[in-house]
Amino acid sequence: MPLIRSASFNLFIEILIRIILFSVFCYMESMSPFIRVILPAELENDCKYPRHESHVPGSTLWAIVLAVPCVLTLIAWAICNDCNDALEFLLAWSLSLGITGVLTDAVKLIVGRPRPDYFYRCFPDGLATADLSCTGDPADVLEGRKSFPSGHSSISFSSLGMAAAWSCGRLGTLARRRGSGARVLATLAPLLAAAAVALSRTADYHHHWQDVLVGSILGLSVSLFCYRQYYNPLTSDLSGIPYIVSRSTLTKFFSGKPDISPVKDVKEESTPLLNGAKKEDKWI
Repeated sequence: MPLIRSASFNLFIEILIRIILFSVFCYMESMSPFIRVILPAELENDCKYPRHESHVPGSTLWAIVLAVPCVLTLIAWAICNDCNDALEFLLAWSLSLGITGVLTDAVKLIVGRPRPDYFYRCFPDGLATADLSCTGDPADVLEGRKSFPSGHSSISFSSLGMAAAWSCGRLGTLARRRGSGARVLATLAPLLAAAAVALSRTADYHHHWQDVLVGSILGLSVSLFCYRQYYNPLTSDLSGIPYIVSRSTLTKFFSGKPDISPVKDVKEESTPLLNGAKKEDKWI
C-alpha cells in the first residue's frame, strides 16, 4: 500500500507540473511584448515585406502537434502491447511541449523583435506617419513584435522531434541494428515534417530566418532532453525501452525481436532498468 500511494503521488505531481506549464504558456500568449525602439532603417530594410496568410495556420499546427501523441501512443499500446511505453511517451511529450512553449513565449516577450511584415501591420495603408506611430490594429501590431523565436518552429520540432526520438529508439536506428534505409527514413520523416513547418514561416514572411533557426534548435533540444528523462540512450542496446521496464519485460522485448542481436555481459548496475523489482511499474 505505501508503494502504491507513493507511485500515485508521483504521477499526480507529474500531471500537476504539466498543468502549471500549460497554464503559464496560455497566460503568456496574451501578454504584451517589450516595446523596443525600431529604427527607420530597420523598419524599411527588414520589416517591410508584404503581408501573407500563413501557409501553416495555427489550427493546422496544433492538429499536427496533437496528432503525434495520439498516433504513437496507440502504436505503443495497441500494436506493441506496451502500456508502460505509452505512458512514458505521453509524459515525455507533454513535458517537452510545456517547457518549449514557456521558453518560446518568454524569449518572445523579452526580445520583442518585429516580424518581417511589421511595417504593414503598423501602417496598413503603406504610408508611415511622421513620428512612426502605428495606425493599424493594436492587437495586430503587438503580435507583430513577437518574431523571435518562431513558435511554429519550436513547437513543431518539440512534438515531431519527440516522435523522431521515439521512432529512433524503438527501431534501433542508432543502436546495434544499423544499415536499414527504412529505419532511417522512419526516423527522419517527423524531422522533415517539422522542418517544412518551420521553413514555411519564412515563405509567408511571418519570421526572419534567425527566428526559425533558433526556434527549431530550441524545440529539438528540449524534446531530446525530455526524451532522455524517460528512455535509455538512443545509441545503447536498450534504446527505445523506458527506464521503468522490469527484467522480465526486458527479456520479452529482446526475445520478441528476431533482428536484435543478444545482449551480452550487461551488468546489473549499468542501467536503472535492472536494479530490482521496484522498477517494474512506478505508477501502480
